[in-house]
Amino acid sequence: MGRYDGRVAIITGAARGIGAGTAKRFADEGAAVAIFDINEEQAAETAAGLGGAAKAIGVGVNVTDAASVEAGVARVLDELGGLHVVINNAGITRDNLLFKLTEDDWDSVMNVHLKGAFLMSKAAQKVFVEQKYGKILNLSSISALGNRGQANYSAAKAGVQGFTRTLALELGPFGVNVNAIAPGFIATEMTDDTARRLKMDVDEFRKLNAEANPVKRVGFPEDIAAAAAFLCSDEASYITGQTLYVDGGAKI
Repeated sequence: MGRYDGRVAIITGAARGIGAGTAKRFADEGAAVAIFDINEEQAAETAAGLGGAAKAIGVGVNVTDAASVEAGVARVLDELGGLHVVINNAGITRDNLLFKLTEDDWDSVMNVHLKGAFLMSKAAQKVFVEQKYGKILNLSSISALGNRGQANYSAAKAGVQGFTRTLALELGPFGVNVNAIAPGFIATEMTDDTARRLKMDVDEFRKLNAEANPVKRVGFPEDIAAAAAFLCSDEASYITGQTLYVDGGAKI
């Protein structure tokens, strides 16, 4: 028996990276998993690779568009038969120093991270409140504490933490837990792309980031997935409104 037998989980931005690693963990623990991603083809491919899932589907969803979100959630309810967990993982970066940061750079990051989490959570709460049960997990970042060249991303990820605390207050009386995870450096395609943009070797970039925390290694999607699997489980039913930093101690 898995912790998530009979449960249905939506994970946004889950075609690759942290989202894909988290989808695999939930599938391995018995959940039916819906992978939401802007790229439906990649979402379907990742879903097809979740061999442990009771059922898995890939759904093309633009989390910044209310109609797209509503249609995606409706499809999950129809095809997977319910909804119990929503993990707001979808994210992008548009890094630059403030004087080079464009209005589009700002708006794009805010829309995906904050508006996306808002629209997904609003759609899910209709189901969760009615059934008096639900788990919402939002992905923040250690960058919420401030990071040079990421004014947009840092502000969005700090906003996610305030959003999490407020939803916890509003939805707690209805049996809904809302928490956040703030990853440190995680080895993913996104951070590898950052290395290339900085004209650095990927392995050297990872090594530098490993040296910046007490455990002297980088994180991997599996590290975030493990924390997510706990926070969205019934074992964590007395935890809400919290942000868990999974960063190898980097913020100490």
